[in-house]
Amino acid sequence: MRTTTIFLAAMMLATPALADNDPNRPTDRIAADLDIREAVFIECFGPVNPEPGKYPTGAQQRANKAILLPCLQRANPAITNERLDRVMDKYRPEGAFRK
Repeated sequence: MRTTTIFLAAMMLATPALADNDPNRPTDRIAADLDIREAVFIECFGPVNPEPGKYPTGAQQRANKAILLPCLQRANPAITNERLDRVMDKYRPEGAFRK
């Protein structure tokens, strides 16, 4: 039993944290690239509605960014729209979004 518990704990620590509503992006690395704490990114990303497919509509992108960007900027005012796009594209599972 103890070996199983240790194994499960090690697996949890080895698995990168992911946002609940977008399990494809590593929140720890995104937060590091934005110079914010991971908990802040997860909290800010909570109300965002990512596209379940690969490519969100322009309207959906704008709506999500209207929620995400101001929240992130409260933690780090140096985060610009362009910086957020670069970081999110870097970790987008299908690669950079092409408009």
